[in-house]
Amino acid sequence: MNLFLKGTIAAALSLTLSGAAMAEEINFGIISTESQQNLKPKWDPLLADFAKATGLDVKPFFASDYAGVIEGMRFGKVQMAWYGNKSAMEAVDRADGEVFVQTVPVSGEPGYYSLILAPKDSKLTSIDDLLKCDKSLNFGLGDPNSTSGYLVPMTFVFSANKVDPKTCFKNVTNANHETNAMAVANGQVDAAANNTENLELIERNQPAAFEKIKVIWKSPLIPSDPVVWRKDLSEETKAKIKDFFLTYGTDQSKGDVAHEKEVLAGLEWAPFRASSDDQLLPIRVMELTKKIAQIEADASLSDADRKAKIEPLEAQKAEYEARLKTLQG
Repeated sequence: MNLFLKGTIAAALSLTLSGAAMAEEINFGIISTESQQNLKPKWDPLLADFAKATGLDVKPFFASDYAGVIEGMRFGKVQMAWYGNKSAMEAVDRADGEVFVQTVPVSGEPGYYSLILAPKDSKLTSIDDLLKCDKSLNFGLGDPNSTSGYLVPMTFVFSANKVDPKTCFKNVTNANHETNAMAVANGQVDAAANNTENLELIERNQPAAFEKIKVIWKSPLIPSDPVVWRKDLSEETKAKIKDFFLTYGTDQSKGDVAHEKEVLAGLEWAPFRASSDDQLLPIRVMELTKKIAQIEADASLSDADRKAKIEPLEAQKAEYEARLKTLQG
């Protein structure tokens, strides 16, 4: 064999091995519900176990906002991610994502709740008090891609009452759950969106701040958070990943089950359960309900234009609701 041919084969083999190595790298996106400083120690043990069990090169991927993780997945820099339902919907629709498992709260509940918090000594006691809309209050919303911090309060509090937060309040800010809770406790905002999972963390880790907070609104149940992978992962890699997540912390695990349960407890979770994109259907209905309410409240539209915009949204909403009804039996 001549030297040129040997070199060509070696180069091809090198590229093949390089491509295989790259395919085995998993950058795991973690949405910014809290600071990276708080999230990293909770996630590192799970990701270390994930890498050890599967042989994959697993690395955490943090971004300053939810959009950073979604865009990372869109451009192939993130192969898997833990999302809220709203951000998962964006990843499925725009970043070639697919839901494959769902987190389960340590309590075993099927989901969690969005909250609106106010300082304990505040005169605000209800949504009616919050929505006086005299531009005297400062309000904290969540990240625009957050389910409990943004979509749910926008749907059930603001759109349902035909209120635009920007015209209702003196000032509206967007921040993660932890920042919103602390802003309420410290009197920096008059009220803010949060959720039951984060409030439990505040109660345990920052009890002095928790004592300064009260809940003035609680949402309907929100499905538990999904874990999403990119559809273009190989079937072999998907099988490894799915086996790890569905056995982790269970009697079927090949690892140290007691240790795995401790890791899950640190994340406030019980073992994962299988899921699919269908878990996003209630969120899709909420998103459309919010859009329809906003169009109905838009005084700049003629009746004909309003109807033209609303009709396709109503049709899509009916389709999602029918699918939900079928799944629920």
